[in-house]
Amino acid sequence: MKKGRRLFLCIVLGALFFGQGLPGRLDAAPHSADTQECLSCHVQATPGIVSDWQRSRHAQVTPGEAMAVEALSRKVSTPDVPQAVRGHSVGCAECHTLRAEAHKDTVEHNGYKMYVVVSPEDCRTCHQEEAVQFQRNLMAHAHDILMKNPLYGQLIHAVNGLQAYQETSLQTLPSMAHTNEDACLSCHGTDVHVQGTVSRDTDFGTMDFAVLSGWPNVGVGRLNPDGSKGSCASCHVRHSFSMEVARKPETCSQCHKGPDVPAYKVYSVSKHGNLYGALKGEWNFSHVPWVVGKDLNAPTCATCHVSLLVDEAKNVVARRSHAMNDRLPWRIFGLVYAHPHPREPQVYTIKNAEGLPLPTELNGAWVSAALIDANEQRSRRTTMQAVCLACHGTQWIQGHWERFEKTIEETNRMTKTATDIMMQAWKEQRAEGLPGNPFDEPLEKRWVEQWFFFANSIRFSSAMMGADYSVFDNGRWYQSKGLREMEWLHRTLSPTSTKR
Repeated sequence: MKKGRRLFLCIVLGALFFGQGLPGRLDAAPHSADTQECLSCHVQATPGIVSDWQRSRHAQVTPGEAMAVEALSRKVSTPDVPQAVRGHSVGCAECHTLRAEAHKDTVEHNGYKMYVVVSPEDCRTCHQEEAVQFQRNLMAHAHDILMKNPLYGQLIHAVNGLQAYQETSLQTLPSMAHTNEDACLSCHGTDVHVQGTVSRDTDFGTMDFAVLSGWPNVGVGRLNPDGSKGSCASCHVRHSFSMEVARKPETCSQCHKGPDVPAYKVYSVSKHGNLYGALKGEWNFSHVPWVVGKDLNAPTCATCHVSLLVDEAKNVVARRSHAMNDRLPWRIFGLVYAHPHPREPQVYTIKNAEGLPLPTELNGAWVSAALIDANEQRSRRTTMQAVCLACHGTQWIQGHWERFEKTIEETNRMTKTATDIMMQAWKEQRAEGLPGNPFDEPLEKRWVEQWFFFANSIRFSSAMMGADYSVFDNGRWYQSKGLREMEWLHRTLSPTSTKR
């Protein structure tokens, strides 16, 4: 089929498709001429994407209409959405061409300057408040938190490095780029770089495309070709951008399942998770603001950490926040010890007294100058407890938080016991430790499990009331068992035993 006939057929199919609409879908908002032209081809080229977008709020409501909604229910937070995009849907052209000059991945595409990687800065056109808040979030800096910390780099090497048996001993070779992208950086985010362009023959003729390394990826801390950090699609999946999807815990489970971050596993067996599983079909996941007791009857991840919540009289229970940590007094996973949340998200700049890039000393003491103080912790605790108070009495909440914070203290003490054994082994040269890799020998791997898996599971279980995970599923049983194994292994290693 010749190009002209293919294009004609594409336009005819597009007209038929969009003219009839989709069953059960709201009437579409008017589309810009540029977006309509994109759709006329993509209805054939990528029908799944077009179908998802047609069902989205972006396709059904113009920014102008969204700005006219009363403040508490408004989803657009930018007071000055560009006039050029107010009167029509937010479509292909509005997301993939509006900031072409800022994107290194921009290519010429059917007469348009088009880029593939839509970033938080693009979404900021309408969602300014959320984009600004997200940059205060550890998630937005997740790539750099991992990759700019040399200590974490050694952990990546110990986990992802290619194992080879050479000269009667096991050696760890450097990890491959695709391994890191398929593993840690899948959630932390890749560094998306433009390598050049390539021409491809398509059903619509020869077209140019940007060649991207680190792609595809929707990691929360992705480094984008426009210089921004993060991916809104981590939670608001392309191209439906569904609030309902973002509010459901299955979305968070993509990166928070464990054993290092067992939040979803714990939530699933908690009473809250039990209620969600039983009643979610009756809940309204799209209403803004979210009405506690009417739209939902138990919290999801978004309820506690993100969403705007009100009671039935529209009194605000909790303000919406995409900073995620505005309601968190404690940082309970990913580090050797739990500690107050960092003041700034660029935690890779923190140095403890020994010069290690950690927010605590190896003896458990906090690097206090880098962490929020007691007043800020109290404020964040109060903000989170306001969510709890929407359903629970004061005594219940106080008892729960007292138990949780004692568990933080307990797990830190158990971690210190494991670290004491490890430091003694390093001192006696029964393991190499720093300045080598402190995570790759048998005793060191047991040490990592103590805080990276077991202590984390216990703290999450206490925080979310998923009791079984605090005991036998990577909980206290394995923590106590692991300590005994560490003690035994320490005794059996000779003072010169390294790299076993």
